[in-house]
Amino acid sequence: MTLNEQWRENRDEMLAGEFLLFGMLGKLLYNQPAQDEIAVLIEDEIFTDAPFASENPDVVAGLAMLQQWAASYAEDAGAVFSDLQVDWTRLFAGGGLAPIAPWESVYYTEERVLFSESTLDVRAWYRRFGLELANLHHEPDDHIGLEMLFIAHLARLGLAALEEGDEEALERAVQGQRDFCRQHLLVWAPTWSEQMVILAQTDFYRGLALIVRGALTELARLLDVEKARSL
Repeated sequence: MTLNEQWRENRDEMLAGEFLLFGMLGKLLYNQPAQDEIAVLIEDEIFTDAPFASENPDVVAGLAMLQQWAASYAEDAGAVFSDLQVDWTRLFAGGGLAPIAPWESVYYTEERVLFSESTLDVRAWYRRFGLELANLHHEPDDHIGLEMLFIAHLARLGLAALEEGDEEALERAVQGQRDFCRQHLLVWAPTWSEQMVILAQTDFYRGLALIVRGALTELARLLDVEKARSL
C-alpha cells in the first residue's frame, strides 16, 4: 500500500488521531502546568498510548519517559510538580533568552528576535482557517504549542469535511497541514525538539519533545512532505 493509498483508506482514523495527539501536545506545551490537570492526565493513563504515530520510535520512547515521570509523581507529587514548574519557567517563560525558545521566529536570526516576518506569516495562516489569538499583538503567534494546536484545528476541519462529504473542504484542510508543516513546523520544530531532549531537566518535557518529533515525522511521511531546510 502506497502512502497515498494508506491515507485514503484510513483518513478518518488518522485525522481523529492527529486531532487528539496534536491537541494534547499543544495544550501541554502552551499552558503553564497545573497540578490538578496533571493529576487527571495521570489518573486517566493518558501517557500509556498515542492515538497517532503510536509505532514511531520517538513516540514510543517519549511515552516511556512520561510513564516514568508519572511513576515518580505518584511517589512524591509535591516535589515532582515543583521541579516541573521550575523546568517550565526555564524553558517557556524566559522570552528570547530562554535556553530553548518555544517561538519559531527566534530560530531565524542571531539576535533571537520575536514578532518577525515568520510570526506574521503564521498569524496569516491562523486567520486563513478561522483562528485568531486571544492575546493578539501581545504574544507571538508562533509558539510551538500554538502551532501544534493549529495542526489539531486543521485535523478537526478535515474530520468535519469528511462527515459532510465535502471533498474540497477536506483537501483544503489536508493541503493546509502539508503546506504549514513544509513552511513552518518542519523547518524549526525538529531543532527545538532535539534541544529540548538535551536541555530539559524533567522527563515530562523531554518526553513531550520526543513525541512532538515523532508525530511530525509520521505526519510528514503520510502527507509526503520533505523537511524544507535545516536550521
